[in-house]
This record gives sequence, C-alpha cells and structure tokens, in this order.
Amino acid sequence: MLLEDVPGVGKTTLANAIARTIDCGFTRIQFTPDTLPSDITGLSIYNMQTGVFEYSKGAIMNNIILADEINRTSPKTQASLLEAMEEGQVSVDGVTYELPKPFMVVATQNPVDYLGTYNLPEAQLDRFLMKLSIGYPSEEDEKTMVLNFLMNQRLQSLEPVVDTNTILKMQDEVKQIQIHNDLISYMIQVIHESRKNSNITLGASPRATLALTRASQAVAYMAGRDYVIPDDLKKMASPVLKHRLMMSPDARLNKQTADTVVETILRKVSVPIF
Repeated sequence: MLLEDVPGVGKTTLANAIARTIDCGFTRIQFTPDTLPSDITGLSIYNMQTGVFEYSKGAIMNNIILADEINRTSPKTQASLLEAMEEGQVSVDGVTYELPKPFMVVATQNPVDYLGTYNLPEAQLDRFLMKLSIGYPSEEDEKTMVLNFLMNQRLQSLEPVVDTNTILKMQDEVKQIQIHNDLISYMIQVIHESRKNSNITLGASPRATLALTRASQAVAYMAGRDYVIPDDLKKMASPVLKHRLMMSPDARLNKQTADTVVETILRKVSVPIF
C-alpha cells in the first residue's frame, strides 16, 4: 500500500496501528538519501570463530514494514524492495531468504514537488496493490484527536483483534471468492481502455489486472459475499489503477488526473447485466 500525503496527517501512525491490531511484527524504515540496500535486505558477515559468512537480517525481515518517506532515498535503495514486494523473499549473496507471513509493505511518500524527493520508478509503483491518501481530518475528527491526545490515549494502548494465523486464513478465503466470466471480461475492457486513452502514455499492466481482481475479491469478502459484483470492481478501480497510469503532458496541462481518467473509463465501458 502506498500512502501519498502531506507530512503530519498520520501515515506512520496508521501503519503502526495496523501491525498492533493484527498482532504482527512491525519495522519502521526511515528512508534518507544515505540509506543503503543492505540496510533493507541484510548482508552476509564473516564469522571469525566459525570461518563462514552468516546472514545478518535486514529491516525487511518482519510482517508489517513501514517504508517511511520512500521517495527520499536513491533509486538503488528503492529497488532493494522490489523482490520482497513481488515474491516475498530477499536474495543476499546468491542465497534466497523467505520473508515471514503475513507480509505487507506500507510505504509513505511526500508529494513529488517537495524538496529532496526522487520519483518512484514505474516498475516499483506497479508492485503496490493500491495507492491511498489520508487527507486532512474533518473539524470533528480533529477535535476528537486532540481530546484523545489530552487524555493520553496513545497508540500503545491498542490491543490485537486477530492473530497472524487468522489473517493467513482470511487471505486464503479471499482467494476462493468467485468472479463471473462476464465480470472478468468487463474488468479486462477497463484495463485495455486505459492503454488506449489519449490522456495516458502508459496504461495499466497485466499485473494491474491481477491486482484489481484480488482487491475486488477482498471487498466482496469484507461485505460477507462469496462472489464479486460490478460495484466491487468499480470501487477498487481508482485505488488500484491510478498510481500505475502515466499521464500525457497535454493531460497534465489540462489538469487531468488519473482519478478523473479512471472515472471516464468506467463511464465508457458498459457494465454487464446478469
């Protein structure tokens, strides 16, 4: 999950809260320009007593990884996350190490026009299931936040509501949610329209199709259904697709956004009727 927002709206707190409520391990990695790939993946250290190289775990070896301000570090360090995000493993000196399960990367980034930021490469953006923005709280929510702060109700008071085994079981159950063939065709039409749209120079990838499939299954599962409906696909289209689309220069000049283009595509493609 990629969170892009201005500083101070609670992106780090959200990731920490997720880890606490599902009883998982949590690691926060503060990305800076001098962060090295080995800080993330770990490295082999020579043990003088045994005479062999031993793997020293990197920060990635945990359940919930907060990659804080990921676009403040160099592209080489950003790329160290690619294998972990795609395959759930890291390779160090030719040896592959499995990551613990469940595993999730929650990355935060400041808007790209902020000082000291590097654009994330398209290959890495494509590996995030979705991109979300928290935004500023409403007046009422901000008042509640202040009252909780004054009452010293901190993050440390959160208790787990599920354990890791339950999360893994739920992930398996999500994969069993049914999607009708007509809905699959509808989803693929939406994806293909993104590749033909004149406002987009880089459309959604095949990985985006699989991501939208899984996200729609998860929404149906949370709604208590064992099947996906068109509204599930439409609800997840923007969060799953918008960070994968590269807007054309003309579209940016006309203040078109990926959100508005996705909405246009959804209105253009006919929803199947059952």
